[in-house]
Amino acid sequence: MVKKYIPSEKEKYMCEKHKKFFRKKLLDWKNEIMESNAKGLYVNEVDREISSADIIDQASSQTEKNVEMRTLNRQMKLLAKINKTIKKIDDGTYGYCEETGEPIGLKRLIARPIATLSIEAQEKHEKNEKIFADM
Repeated sequence: MVKKYIPSEKEKYMCEKHKKFFRKKLLDWKNEIMESNAKGLYVNEVDREISSADIIDQASSQTEKNVEMRTLNRQMKLLAKINKTIKKIDDGTYGYCEETGEPIGLKRLIARPIATLSIEAQEKHEKNEKIFADM
C-alpha cells in the first residue's frame, strides 16, 4: 500500500514537496469543477429541448436555471481563484498571508488551499466586515 503524502510541520515551510502537493490538489480541484460544469452545460442543452406548455413547469424550470447559473458563476469565480493561487505557487508567494506576510499554516491550506489570509487576519477582516455591515 502506497502511503499518501501529507505536508508536515517538520518540513521546511513551503518546500518543493509542499508546493507540489498543493499544486496537485488545486489542479485536481480545478479539473473536478470543469468536469462538473461540462456535465451541467450538457444537461442544460438537453433540458432546453424539452419545453412545457404548463406555466408552473416553465416557472419551475426557470427557477432551476437561475440556481444553476448562480452556481456556474460561483464556480467560474472559484476557477479564477484557483488559477491565481497556482500563479502564487509559481512566483513563490503561496502560503503567506497577503496582509501580514506571515505563513498561513499547513492545516489551513489543506482545508482551504485558496486561502490568502492567516486565521488571525481572516478573523480581523470578518470582524471589520460585521462592524461595517451593522452600521
